[in-house]
Amino acid sequence: MEMEMEMEPAPKPKFRIPVDSDNQATEFWLFSLARPHMSAFHLSWFSFFCCFLSTFAAPPLLPLIRDTLGLTAKDIGNAGIASVSGAVFARLAMGTACDLAGPRLASAAIILLTTPAVYCSAIITSPSSFLLARFFTGFSLASFVSTQFWMSSMFSPPNVGLANGVAGGWGNLGGGAVQLLMPLVFAAVKKMGSTPFTAWRVAFFIPGAMQTFSAIAVLAFGQDMPDGNYRKLHRTGDMHKDSFTNVLRHAVTNYRAWILALTYGYCFGVELAVDNIVAQYFYDRFDVNLHTAGLIAASFGMANVISRPGGGLMSDWLSSRYGMRGRLWGLWIVQTIGGVLCVVLGVVDYSFAASVAVMMLFSFFVQAACGLTFGIVPFVSRRSLGLISGMTGGGGNVGAVLTQVMFFRGSKYKTETGIVYMGIMIIACTLPLTLIYFPQWGGMLAGPSTGATAEEYYSREWTEEEREKGYNAATSRFAENSVQEGGPKSASGSRLRMIPVLLTVKPGVSGL
Repeated sequence: MEMEMEMEPAPKPKFRIPVDSDNQATEFWLFSLARPHMSAFHLSWFSFFCCFLSTFAAPPLLPLIRDTLGLTAKDIGNAGIASVSGAVFARLAMGTACDLAGPRLASAAIILLTTPAVYCSAIITSPSSFLLARFFTGFSLASFVSTQFWMSSMFSPPNVGLANGVAGGWGNLGGGAVQLLMPLVFAAVKKMGSTPFTAWRVAFFIPGAMQTFSAIAVLAFGQDMPDGNYRKLHRTGDMHKDSFTNVLRHAVTNYRAWILALTYGYCFGVELAVDNIVAQYFYDRFDVNLHTAGLIAASFGMANVISRPGGGLMSDWLSSRYGMRGRLWGLWIVQTIGGVLCVVLGVVDYSFAASVAVMMLFSFFVQAACGLTFGIVPFVSRRSLGLISGMTGGGGNVGAVLTQVMFFRGSKYKTETGIVYMGIMIIACTLPLTLIYFPQWGGMLAGPSTGATAEEYYSREWTEEEREKGYNAATSRFAENSVQEGGPKSASGSRLRMIPVLLTVKPGVSGL
């Protein structure tokens, strides 16, 4: 008698990309649109890219705008400050919105709310209207927070640095691409018969249209979390609907968030300041034409294609070798080197070639430090991840504002002297990293506390009643998946098999 054995087929995986116990992606498929992880990645970096493009659309055309509106050095400095100051509070609000409403709606909202200011840049007629247009456009930089929150929610601890680094770095490319784009658009419009007075105004419609399109794409194709949007998860009870007071309390009482906000002010903040001054600096100091100045300025921002992702990848690699202590040491070393190179950049102002070469090296280190920073931020808190991302991002804008007010506003300092002082500030403001300490993983100068665990660290953000109701389930899974942060000994002693951070390209997985 013949026995037929029927075997049930293996269940179809829920996601195309491999995931951990929290459904966060354990691999990074750069050239894939696999939903929801990689589609969220591409939507986040592109929308942030468009916002960066809009915010810094004016500096490449500044010599023309300056002559048309009769701007003084003080007017230009004030407008540069305005472009990055508004985002300080916008980033804090964005972080809270991500925690409470999700990154999809938060991102689309800020992008659509600031788009009218981009279009209004075409009709400015005075220094005050120029300042207001730059101020309100700059609010769109808050989309950076939703970008980092989104990546921290979609990718597992061992490769979150890479995901954050690539998304942030490619978004920051807008600051370099716009230095090329705006002069080209201006030239094209002028070639069609427009006067310079009209051509630079028409050019602003390109970044405005791109920003509008990106917001629509985020709404149409984005998803907040691996398991769905916030609204659905709250309705089904799969996610706890938190309160603003709890999110705020756990963010502002975590000293690590304040230190990272300070240090980020002197990597990303410096990058913003340089985006505002670099084209005009080379145009005035070395008497190059507008196109050449734009190319040089673009090279600073375009370095983000490899520098910030490289910082994120370095953070994950250091974690795989030395745990969280490796991430902290890596950030301190890279950002300090960036400060030294900034000082050198101001000193070699006598040589055009040397200035360009040092600027490129400086751009790599200061932008890599940004990637290294957001290799640490996701581990500071899980309950207040969005707000702490906002505090760190807002710190970047505060650093940019302070730097421009102190060194590049008016004629108190020559630009090259301001660059030297900016480098000294970078070195000094990076030192507080030595104070960051995680009981379960240690810090730069000391190892972990005996018996401390990641589960205990993250559980402190929840009351006993909330833990009994299971509200902390997601943070418990994150604690289990972050075992690598304790260093090789902790990882090898865990029952979890940690997947190494690899920049993987999967053939045949390129569609939604």
